Amino acid sequence: MTDTTTPLAGLRVLELGSFIAGPFAGQLLGDLGAEVIKVEPPMVGDPMRAWGVTVDGRSLWWPAIARNKKSLVVNLRTEAGRDLVRRLSAEVDVIIENFKPGTLERWGLDYPTLAAAHPGLILTHVSGFGQTGPRSHEPGFGAIGEAMGGIRHTTGDPDRPPARAGISLGDSLAALFAVIGTLAAVTERNRSGQGQEVDVAIYEAVMALMESTVADFELGGAIRGRSGGFLPGVAPSNAYPTADGRDVVIAANADAVFARLAVAMDRPDLAEPYATHAARAAGQIELDAEVSVWTRTLTANDVLARLDEHSIPCGLINTAPDLALDSHIAARDMIVRLAAGFERSVPMAGIVPKLSRTPGAIRSVGPALGADTDAVLGDLLGLDAAALDELRRADVIG
Repeated sequence: MTDTTTPLAGLRVLELGSFIAGPFAGQLLGDLGAEVIKVEPPMVGDPMRAWGVTVDGRSLWWPAIARNKKSLVVNLRTEAGRDLVRRLSAEVDVIIENFKPGTLERWGLDYPTLAAAHPGLILTHVSGFGQTGPRSHEPGFGAIGEAMGGIRHTTGDPDRPPARAGISLGDSLAALFAVIGTLAAVTERNRSGQGQEVDVAIYEAVMALMESTVADFELGGAIRGRSGGFLPGVAPSNAYPTADGRDVVIAANADAVFARLAVAMDRPDLAEPYATHAARAAGQIELDAEVSVWTRTLTANDVLARLDEHSIPCGLINTAPDLALDSHIAARDMIVRLAAGFERSVPMAGIVPKLSRTPGAIRSVGPALGADTDAVLGDLLGLDAAALDELRRADVIG
């Protein structure tokens, strides 16, 4: 029976591709109730099955990024395998793919071909540089998108080379925009009945977050660079050390908030000289030093308690152990622990966003390779056991 309690119940997605940018988009759609059928190559499947920290050769990342998905093994390097995908495309609402542009065309899986049989099909592309333009044919990972999109230049300390975030930021941003574009296309299809292509470039997903940096340069003559833990002119807003060796981020860069911080620090003498945004910007380095002197006299918990008492935005810089033990994170169900065939349950991030009436759900963890091949091809294409055995003997399916 179809689940009608989730917001995307009834939406069927075929996920092609591997690694993060496409599959994370599939995960997010699955979290909100879409039926996601993941196509994987024979024998090894998606490389994410072995990425990151592993236990007994199995990735601790896989249960999360492949949750709420069905695993269908199809050899796309065979014409029979590609024909299966063509037939499946007529049975789904959305295809998400993150192959290098031109791959689908070579395989006869391009949008005009698929849409001829299914005009309402939505095909969402995720690639390094997009489907058009002089660099569209090039392979592109998230790290390249972060560089080209501009965020690497602004990340790190000014006296050091550009740094990167410790996560796959570019890929994840592209996945988020892929979900936005896919749902926008689904909404439009509800009016027109027509599908379309959604084109997401990783570098563009990064560039979309770069605020006014290009305008700052063209009209203001300023090039935003690396400034470490703060933004120039926004003060005090930084990470400040505490007596127990932790770091607390304090954001008291609004006039009224800073006035409250001066009270919390028992430093009323700071209130008047730093009363305005311009004054705090001009004395940013000195002001950060004053705040650091104060935070170093207290433990992190004492700093947080004092700031909370005065309604000042703040937060501990969390490590993985902190995330696992944080009471607020637990209260918001942002760590879910599920059995995934390991000795202990696997913790993973909960569902974002949270809907009040039709919330998303984690119905299953990342599946075994090919676990759903027979069921998917039987249910959607009507293939019987004899047909499946023939395809398996020909190394078309796994």
